[in-house]
Amino acid sequence: MEDDIRSLNGRPLIAATCIGQVGNLLPHVALSANLAQHLMPAWGLSAAEGGLLASGYAFGYMLAVPVLTTLTDRIDARLVLLCGSIVSGVATIAFGLFAVGFWSGMAIWSLAGLGFAGAYMPGLKALTDRLPAGDTSRAVTLYTSSFSLGVGLSFLVAQLVADHWGWRVAFVLTGIGPVAMVIVCLAMQTHRPEHKPGRLLDFKPVVANREALGYILGYGAHCFELYGVRTWLVGFWTYVTAHQGSPSWMSPVVVSFVFAIVSMPASILGNEAALKFGRHRAITTVMIASAAVALLIGLNADAPAWAVASLLLAYGLTVPADSGALTAGMSAAAAREHRGATLALHSTVGFGLSAAGAWGTGVALDFAGGPQSSAGWTLAFIVLAAGIATGPLALLWSSRAGETKSARPAR
Repeated sequence: MEDDIRSLNGRPLIAATCIGQVGNLLPHVALSANLAQHLMPAWGLSAAEGGLLASGYAFGYMLAVPVLTTLTDRIDARLVLLCGSIVSGVATIAFGLFAVGFWSGMAIWSLAGLGFAGAYMPGLKALTDRLPAGDTSRAVTLYTSSFSLGVGLSFLVAQLVADHWGWRVAFVLTGIGPVAMVIVCLAMQTHRPEHKPGRLLDFKPVVANREALGYILGYGAHCFELYGVRTWLVGFWTYVTAHQGSPSWMSPVVVSFVFAIVSMPASILGNEAALKFGRHRAITTVMIASAAVALLIGLNADAPAWAVASLLLAYGLTVPADSGALTAGMSAAAAREHRGATLALHSTVGFGLSAAGAWGTGVALDFAGGPQSSAGWTLAFIVLAAGIATGPLALLWSSRAGETKSARPAR
């Protein structure tokens, strides 16, 4: 009877897991979407405090993911995914009901990030464990690119609900999203790990895998940039409209939603480029282009709104275009018996630098005059450009060990 119920496999499994992930991501930027317009004014927060509050999600994720993702080498990743999805949803609802200031908000939002640590990479592990041997690159890329769709819906729902019924209701409603992944987990077939790994937090085999480590460090640079811009995107566009004006339809809701949605095809196309031209070469090109666009945005913060919007659209394409290629490269380079540990380190580095990106851009804003200052936004985007520019250095460092393998399609 259990096998009749848990019958997801193949393409239906990929589709269902991606849909479930979209549900899990509905809370993801609920705080960032309401930070500048609602939470900072209500709680009297500086930009540095606001960035630190947003980084709590990534901080909770970073603390939990080494244990939770490595655990998937020992038990069915579906169980970790199920528990993580529940914790993420409940904590998001709790933020809307109980958060009253910086410290309570930080504690609850960190718990939401901890829950997501059991949902994102364990979800990828649950998916790849159930796929037949062969090329999983496109399946991994579809999963990682659906991240963008979930974030886009999170921006959209969180802002629209907050504008009509208040930010507390926005958190409660977005917290219901993870129910979708809970349903998917209940429909998955049971999987038993094939290997008997060593100690739970033994990352020595991962660190020794220089090719995989290059992708992990590159992913960290990507996350620094991505989380930094997502944390402050609504605040930046609020600044632009306040100082340069913009058509009514170019609201922060629309701009943030479009920025997130274009990320999905960008990530897919980035991985296809990696398969065709070589993974290191494609990722390096994208990262350099993204740093250049970030600098252009920072130096033109006071340009007409249409010009800034055009640059943001370009940035929405460059920021995520390396994501699928990095994660697929890491997954292909990982030894199968250490895949959970490799995913764990991948996420730990990525979300650790996500927290740094959110807080670091906030510090830059305060240092150069605050969110109402053109100089503040210039420095913030310079920080983002510097962060992503370190990615090609990581790939160059690992290229001697992995250049031959990275030029081939991922396994």
